[in-house]
This record gives sequence, structure tokens and C-alpha cells, in this order.
Amino acid sequence: MKELFELYFLFLKMGSVCFGGGYAMLPILERELVTKRNWCTKEELLDYYAIGQCTPGVIAVNTSTFIGHKLKGVVGGIVATLGFITPSIIIISILATIIQSITHLPVVEYAFSGIRICVCVLILNATINLWKSAVKDRIGIILFLIIFILSSFLNVSPVILIVLAGFFGYLYKTITGGKEK
Repeated sequence: MKELFELYFLFLKMGSVCFGGGYAMLPILERELVTKRNWCTKEELLDYYAIGQCTPGVIAVNTSTFIGHKLKGVVGGIVATLGFITPSIIIISILATIIQSITHLPVVEYAFSGIRICVCVLILNATINLWKSAVKDRIGIILFLIIFILSSFLNVSPVILIVLAGFFGYLYKTITGGKEK
């Protein structure tokens, strides 16, 4: 039971400070789960993150569920998820009651413009960390460029890209015996 409370309060804490969506959450998850607590490896976290991106729902919540499940099974997944969403439910409920009456105020508009810049930097930081962990060789760079072109210029569905990248990664690692080149 003590571990479940620890799990809940850790994700409650992270849910309280993770502004900017799932991508902004990655550095916090890595620090708390990999570095501080050693609850998973960086590779496992990136795998959970990738699966969380591919499944319906919010990536940060999905990732929390996967981590909780890894540590304490189904109950752990539920506890981690509840911990992570509790602050959002409270904050959104409060904001929903007042947002329409304050969005026109200059101070709120200026604050939102600053927040958007901060979120952009947090997402960039997460992207750089993902790049360092995921793109390790020439094949990784080639796959990155192909997916970038397909998604940016040809508007290919992310679902198709994820399936193709997963298939290609499996095929490549099977052919090379899992060795990086």
C-alpha cells in the first residue's frame, strides 16, 4: 500500500507541474523515474512514451499508466493515472468557470504569449533528448528524414508512419541481428 501511495503522489506532483503537454513531460519523467528512482530504464521510458503516442488519449496520461502498470500491475496503472490527472481535473474545473471572463484582458493575453514560448522550448528540449536516444546510426537518420518528409510535405497519417517505422525497425534489427551500424 505504501508503494501505491508513493506512486500516486509522485504522479500527482508531476501532473501538477507538467504544463505544455506530453512532450514537455519527458524530461521530468526521465529525471523522476530513471535518474532518481530507477523505476525504469531510459529505453523503457522511451518505449512507453512511443506506445503512449500511438494509443488513443493523452500521451502523458498513457505513459503514466504504463509506468504504474509496470511497477504495480493494473492497480498501479490506475493509481498512477489518477495521480497524474487529479491536478488537471481540479485546475481545469476552476479555469472553466473563469476563463471566458478573463481571456480578453491584456495581462492574460501577454501571459499566454509567454507561456506558448515556454512550452515551445520544453517541447524542443524533449525532442532533442528523444533524438539523442533514438537516432543512433545512419539508418536512424535516414528513417528520420523519410518520416519527416512524409509527415511534413506529403501529409501522411501519423498512424501509417508509426506502423511503417515499427515494421522497418523490426525488419532492420532482424536482418542485422540487432547490431547498430
